[in-house]
Amino acid sequence: MTLEGHAVLVTGGAGFIGSNLANHLAEDNDVTVADDCYLGTPENLTDDVEFVDASVLDDDLPTDVDVVFHLAALSSYAMHEDDPTTGARVNVEGFVNVVEQARQDGCETVVYASTSSIYGSRTEPSPEDMDVSVNTGYEASKLARERYGEYFSNHYDMSMAGMRFFSVYQGYGGAEEHKGEYANVIAQFADDIANGEAPVLYGDGTQTRDFTHVSDIVRGLEQAATNELDGIYNLGTGEAYDFNTVVEMINDELDTAIEPEYVENPIPESVYVHDTCADASKIREETGWVPQIDFEEGIRRVCAQYTDD
Repeated sequence: MTLEGHAVLVTGGAGFIGSNLANHLAEDNDVTVADDCYLGTPENLTDDVEFVDASVLDDDLPTDVDVVFHLAALSSYAMHEDDPTTGARVNVEGFVNVVEQARQDGCETVVYASTSSIYGSRTEPSPEDMDVSVNTGYEASKLARERYGEYFSNHYDMSMAGMRFFSVYQGYGGAEEHKGEYANVIAQFADDIANGEAPVLYGDGTQTRDFTHVSDIVRGLEQAATNELDGIYNLGTGEAYDFNTVVEMINDELDTAIEPEYVENPIPESVYVHDTCADASKIREETGWVPQIDFEEGIRRVCAQYTDD
């Protein structure tokens, strides 16, 4: 199922995931993006998308729509540890501000970004109903979103779908390039290797991630809105690859032999998520969503900008 003929707002829509979503939805919907350009840029957007330079903390946001996709966030561990107060303000207060304005404008369907980091380190697939804990300001802000989502759902009968993304990637050939040091490790590793530089791996490179291509994430978000899902949902492939393997596969694709550089992990071991893996059976059962980009194809797409003549 696809979303068609709707008025849609994407907050954080000039960023990596948001711009991919906005551009896709703009083919069949009236899409507005609100973004303060802290991590995004309007250059990521097609001409079919209306861009509004706004913060999620602003009054009078363009929330008179049918569906809100709330993706705006300070989206890394470092951003929150540098300034926990601003992190909470943007990620929690900004969430409540956007959803409340949307509610007052009559919007009843919200799909928002949470995180898989709250599962901690797990090599087994993580189901949505397992116990979760919070070790960082970033994780705390996303769990707070889920609780406020539950409030809006229970108190106002809104459809509030919280999407726990697993490691989302696209490569520097897409909108991810603007994120730079905050881009997914696949994008950074591929760019380093393509330029003859050693990719830098924390620890021994055995940490694993459930790498999920952004096009699959976009379809999952669209399915959540189309089906008016309510509750918490994982978006991930159910397969995990370690960083050493990622480097090997990129080297194979680029026909290079660049060895990685191993450095001490700057993130404390007590909070570092070493392994992630999704159990996405819940959204599959409710919408039929399954990832379509396997990891080999995903690596090929990341590397295509370096290999295509």
